[in-house]
Amino acid sequence: MIRHVNIPVFIPHLGCPNQCVFCNQRTITGTSKFCADDVRDIIEDALNTIEEGTEVEIAIFGGSFTGIDFDLMCRLLEIAYSYILAGRVSSIRCSTRPDYIDGHILSTLKKYGVKVIELGLQSTSDKVLTLTKRAHSFEAEERACKMIVEAGFELVGQMMIGLPGSTLELEEETARFIASVRAKGARIYPTVVFRNTELCDMTENGSYVPLSLDDAILRSARALKIFKDAGIPVIRIGLCASDNLSAPDTYFAGPNHSALGELVENEFYYELIKEKIEKADVIGPQSVTVFGSRGSLSKMIGQKRKNKLRLIDDFPLISFSFAESADVEEYDVRLQYEERK
Repeated sequence: MIRHVNIPVFIPHLGCPNQCVFCNQRTITGTSKFCADDVRDIIEDALNTIEEGTEVEIAIFGGSFTGIDFDLMCRLLEIAYSYILAGRVSSIRCSTRPDYIDGHILSTLKKYGVKVIELGLQSTSDKVLTLTKRAHSFEAEERACKMIVEAGFELVGQMMIGLPGSTLELEEETARFIASVRAKGARIYPTVVFRNTELCDMTENGSYVPLSLDDAILRSARALKIFKDAGIPVIRIGLCASDNLSAPDTYFAGPNHSALGELVENEFYYELIKEKIEKADVIGPQSVTVFGSRGSLSKMIGQKRKNKLRLIDDFPLISFSFAESADVEEYDVRLQYEERK
């Protein structure tokens, strides 16, 4: 299998028309300054650490890329595209907002070899979008997704869990929407409250209550299930773990856990196993072996055996064992029953 590596180029806040209540790009990216003259050095430094034969992609993240000054955008694209022409990089991806997508922008991105557009689709609820000051509507999201896919780009939807005014049901609707627009990938970000944001002020005055870690895990797992049922890869769950995201002068509240993605996958497997046992309508004492795909054993059992212990409590007449099998697809399980005498 060919290894894939992204070279991230961060452009914090460039192009953003306003600041959403949850956003502090300096905190998330670890940088507040940007200089276009540094981009080539960033790419060269990264390429010097990457083994030959690796599929390399330049990823322009951090701000709303298609909303920055058009000449600057083209300058950055020209730099990135030169590495494609030289055969040192295979493609480019960028992240942006739905309201900064139009025909001219898409034709420009196509000209410079952009393959993937990651779109901030935090919620499909106009109420949530208003409360978070996204400054666009769900209609803008629908329009942007349609244009991106029809223009031949790969679309990745970025959604958030636990925003002001949001609910589990609204988040499931958002995940289903991303699946419905033929997205090629998704990111799930439970809302974390950082200092120096309006959301921090809202938390302090009680107008916003952050999700607990358990709630964030449960709600993220529900979105994950929708994506997996639709065959859509989930690229990331939660923010990248780093020291600056957990430091007291940075982090204020909310589900900021270094292993959040793993915990969400554990919850996904617990719900999946439980659902399959309930559908099987097991009667009487049984021994059940739960088979998962290669590499899924720890996810099925859960951290500190949490899933196994919960399943034992849920089904006291069943004894559980877990194993991996090459015959089981990723994010699926197969149950083998044996009656106990």
